[in-house]
Amino acid sequence: MSETTIELNQFQLHEGDTGSASVQIAKLTQRINHLTEHLTGHSKDFSSRRGLLKLVARRRKLLDYLAARENDRYREIIQALKLRR
Repeated sequence: MSETTIELNQFQLHEGDTGSASVQIAKLTQRINHLTEHLTGHSKDFSSRRGLLKLVARRRKLLDYLAARENDRYREIIQALKLRR
């Protein structure tokens, strides 16, 4: 398991859950970590940088949604994914 791999089934609310906010946040975090790794070696790849910023903004919106609705799950996800907030 590499540094960017995240076990998604720990964030699922039920079997087969792919659309809940917590699963979406985990998937976005995985993609953000991968793009961050890519950009360390390719610093002039501006289209990937733009995509990364869009992913970060989308994750931020989902985290805000989760913080407003279910604060306990929000705190669990922040700790599990080791996000700053």
